[in-house]
Amino acid sequence: MILVILFLCVGLVGLLLFREGTLPVNKSSEESIVYVVDPGENLDSIINNLSKADLIRNRVAFYLVVKQLGIERKIQAGDFRLSPSMNAYEIADGLTHGSIDLWVTVPEGLRKEEIAEIMSKSFDVSETEFNMLAKEGYLFPDTYLIPRSATTQEIIDIMQANYESKYTSDIAQAAKNNDLSEQEVLILASIVEKETLFDSDRSGVANVLLRRFRENYPLEVDVTIQYALGYQKDENRWWKSNITYDDLEVDSPYNNYKNIGLPPTPISNPGIASIRAVAEATENTPYKYYLADKEGHVHFGKTFEDHQQNIVKYLR
Repeated sequence: MILVILFLCVGLVGLLLFREGTLPVNKSSEESIVYVVDPGENLDSIINNLSKADLIRNRVAFYLVVKQLGIERKIQAGDFRLSPSMNAYEIADGLTHGSIDLWVTVPEGLRKEEIAEIMSKSFDVSETEFNMLAKEGYLFPDTYLIPRSATTQEIIDIMQANYESKYTSDIAQAAKNNDLSEQEVLILASIVEKETLFDSDRSGVANVLLRRFRENYPLEVDVTIQYALGYQKDENRWWKSNITYDDLEVDSPYNNYKNIGLPPTPISNPGIASIRAVAEATENTPYKYYLADKEGHVHFGKTFEDHQQNIVKYLR
């Protein structure tokens, strides 16, 4: 009987502590806090940060509330307007919907049409309008926290402002020393981005492309052909998987098998590693050829004969 009473007392104390732990930190508070949940952030981290922000009374109680409601996997990444006057149930529910801003990730090397598709799925924006307003190459790839109500132009402005902050004075000076304009850097970087998978290969590829450009030799890169061919309905993608000899005859200013010099615009939106590789490139490389093996690693050749040997060694 004594044990039963003891268990009842322990249970009652636990219930009282739980209820107390779910109460607002400050019921009379009129303060509003913007609380951010990062992409992929786990529940323990969220609870610890809520406690540090003085938005919950008790971490264990809040954890039990989330488990009780079954909403652990419904908590969104984004930022939320919360208040110390909200109880634990209201805080937990608030994290599952109604974020002020949304997290959006734009990978390196996408063309603007692909970015338009990403943005149209998250925001009330038109792909057509996005493609009309956006400048290829200036939509910096990154993870963004963008207002849910953002317009097409506002999204583009956010991405272009990010690009401008990343194209620092040291990069601009390196490009100037290389006698390259900002547009030429972006065009070459957009090609390097699509031609390489690993950061360690970007500098070498940039060197080869700069040498070809300086020597008025055709760039001869498949990615510009892929850009010119556009959307592939049968593959449901923008970049054609396998380029044929017929494709190399496409009539386009982006056909760098036929045309000397650079294409008229960037063909993708490059990351900072590719931009820096081009700005700091040297045309005095001994290599004039390169290819990527089946794993994406790049191999260089000084002569056409070296290139043919690499084809046999790495692609057949």
